[in-house]
Amino acid sequence: MSRNILICDDERNIRNGLALAMELEGFETLEAEDGKVAWDMVNKQSVDLVITDLRMPNMSGEELLKKINSAYPRMPVIVLTGHGTIETAVEAMRSGAIDFFTKPVDLDRLTLVVKKALSNNDLYVEHERLKEEVAQLKARNRYDRIIGKSQKMVELMDIVSQVAPTKASVLVTGESGVGKELVADAIHELSNRSKGPLVKVHCAALTSSLLESELFGHEKGSFTGAVKEKRGRFELADGGTIFLDEIGEIDAATQVKLLRVLQEKQFERVGGEKPISVDVRIVCATNRDLLKEIEKGNFREDLYYRLNVVHLEVPPLRERKDDIPLLMTSFLTLFSKENNRSIEGFSPQAKRALLSYDWPGNIRELRNCIESAVVLARGSVIEYDDLPPSVTKAENSQNLSLDVGITLAEAEKQLIISTLAQCGGNKTKAAEVLGIGRKTLHRKVQEYHIDQA
Repeated sequence: MSRNILICDDERNIRNGLALAMELEGFETLEAEDGKVAWDMVNKQSVDLVITDLRMPNMSGEELLKKINSAYPRMPVIVLTGHGTIETAVEAMRSGAIDFFTKPVDLDRLTLVVKKALSNNDLYVEHERLKEEVAQLKARNRYDRIIGKSQKMVELMDIVSQVAPTKASVLVTGESGVGKELVADAIHELSNRSKGPLVKVHCAALTSSLLESELFGHEKGSFTGAVKEKRGRFELADGGTIFLDEIGEIDAATQVKLLRVLQEKQFERVGGEKPISVDVRIVCATNRDLLKEIEKGNFREDLYYRLNVVHLEVPPLRERKDDIPLLMTSFLTLFSKENNRSIEGFSPQAKRALLSYDWPGNIRELRNCIESAVVLARGSVIEYDDLPPSVTKAENSQNLSLDVGITLAEAEKQLIISTLAQCGGNKTKAAEVLGIGRKTLHRKVQEYHIDQA
């Protein structure tokens, strides 16, 4: 995609020189001899960035800067002057300039500033596009807390929608951090029981004696410390749904009582004799292989089949990488708001690292990573160095390896070949990653006789 840079200066030689420098980097250029002509161009033509002198006839650079900042606040403006003072620089930055250069201009630094400004604008546009896609995705789904457009997630949510209105028990499996609890939430909210309670029990967090009392309640005096009658979670969930997380951790005695609830819809409190009837839909989750636990004698086979009327497998994040950009955007929006930060997106290198990482901790790890990056970010963009070491180390392990002793030209050639391969042959993306213009990349591809097939 060509980018148009407007160069505004009343000295023709300076305009022409800057235009040539920008064109060598692959940019298209427009030229204006004063602020009035430049302002007309900004309003009538496609302009991505403005480089302007301050002192000019008809309309000064200061006035042009203020007009652009008011009408097009996202358009980057770089200010040039032959009369550089600290006061002038400060005033220009206050008026909205992204940087300030004194003449003669350092072209290398100017090129870097231009590329950085355009890259940041691209990141903002991409972030806004993804935010809109997340919003549209949520609007289409009856349950909007699960974010995903990958084939596996679409299929999963189709089954959730089909199963939710029924009374069937559901077993949700998957690795730790994939979002099994969110699936349970969705089943309840999309069911006919949504107005009833959703009671959650994390089975692994309680000892066997405490878990039995927690699930089924107890009578006063039934054991030491039972100073009053207590209703269990099944009673509290009557008319709604109970979610039993980490179901593979419960002991044999509790499994027997749970099986009875599933078969007879009844149970007794600990220390009680009176049967209590309940109407509860059971959803449970585990990251264990329950069939293997049955073989080991750790889990009842009859209970397994009672719980596993419908089996939902939540895919790990590494198998649904199409969803990572949407999740990144959603978490970035959430944590930017929570921490009162104005973060507009991810740098190309940071985004590449996040997309290439395998996420062994799944969505939970991604969420924590984005929260950490938002807190540590020093600018308006999440940079590579803002990411946790676990992510950057994995990215570094995929870096290009070069032998000591090869020429600089050969190293550059190998880097270009590797980057083009990583970008699927897309020269625009490869040039962005390499930090050079597309024309420069094309010239180097020809110079090094790189096979583009």
